[in-house]
Amino acid sequence: MPSLVPDLARERGLYVHIPFCVQKCAYCDFYSLPHQLDRLDSYLEAVALEACQYAGLKFQTLYVGGGTPSLLQAAGLNQLLGSLGPIFDLSSVTEATLEANPESITPDWLQAALSRGVNRISIGVQSLSDSELERVGRVHTASQAMRAIEMTQKHGFRNVSADAILGLPGQDWTSLLITLETLIGMGLPHISLYCLSIEPHTPLAIHPPPGIPSDDEQAELYENSLGLLHQRGYLHYEISNFALPGYECRHNLNYWRGGEYLGLGPAAASHFQGKRFKNKSDLEAYLQDPCRQIEEIEDLPQSKKAGEEAILRLRLLEEGLNITEMIERLGDENLVGLMWRLDQLVKEGFLTRSGAIYRLKPEWALVSNSILARVLED
Repeated sequence: MPSLVPDLARERGLYVHIPFCVQKCAYCDFYSLPHQLDRLDSYLEAVALEACQYAGLKFQTLYVGGGTPSLLQAAGLNQLLGSLGPIFDLSSVTEATLEANPESITPDWLQAALSRGVNRISIGVQSLSDSELERVGRVHTASQAMRAIEMTQKHGFRNVSADAILGLPGQDWTSLLITLETLIGMGLPHISLYCLSIEPHTPLAIHPPPGIPSDDEQAELYENSLGLLHQRGYLHYEISNFALPGYECRHNLNYWRGGEYLGLGPAAASHFQGKRFKNKSDLEAYLQDPCRQIEEIEDLPQSKKAGEEAILRLRLLEEGLNITEMIERLGDENLVGLMWRLDQLVKEGFLTRSGAIYRLKPEWALVSNSILARVLED
């Protein structure tokens, strides 16, 4: 295990992975496990044991993701957050997020979240078309999703985010417009819009349904969505994320700014004090010994850290990458090659540079992976 000495001068986030779900979606490539809720109590005990290795660390954000954290119900959520409170210093947490799926959000769970200081809920809506949801194995309906949003708001949550997917089988601009207009009309201050990714070995890749939009059709859907959200006052602050001013996700901003974070649970990743490490994706092994699950530890030399941080910061379309700040922190000798590559991408029209700030041009956001990969080239 890495030696983690508390450094209270830097902001850091705490992530807790809840790997359980009712049913695995056809496109899902995350580590999530259906039909194993009988192991939930043992799992929460294991998370507390793993957390004890890092006792005393201070965090400014908390994010409980999955899987489906709303399956914890009120008792499980109280057990999880109640166990972490005495282990860590959470007194400075200003943003605490829980992910949820519409079918498992209940008033008791929301009340438990409020009582534990949670102030942000992220709901996996994905679409408000029942046929689109059914084609990719989602277990909720459009009406369930809208009721879940309304229930969350009625319990006093103002900071509510919804995930939506662009490029679902059978989707066209009319159906996507209905989804986005409805979410906007319900007053959600944050919308994450992800392009459908067909990952190897997922059911969607093995048995692709008809009607998946082509790359050109997805690009048109994306451009239309940008125009709509911009018109409604949402900032396109990250490639896949849109927020009304002041509602950007602080926990994820810390990721994209190259900040520190600690992940608990199987498959959870961490970036801490110049090291990157990740737990094994193995629930059985985790339950048996949660304190010995790190499968890889990587020391990041400053030059590599600079390149990886540059990629993350360029995802922040408005904030961009401040090269002067990076030089002051990492040393100019570690950024010579990086700056040459960034300037080359400016010459080719993929990035802009204004003083010390490099930014990805918004029109290249949909194909950003191939562009940003060049930032790491030797």
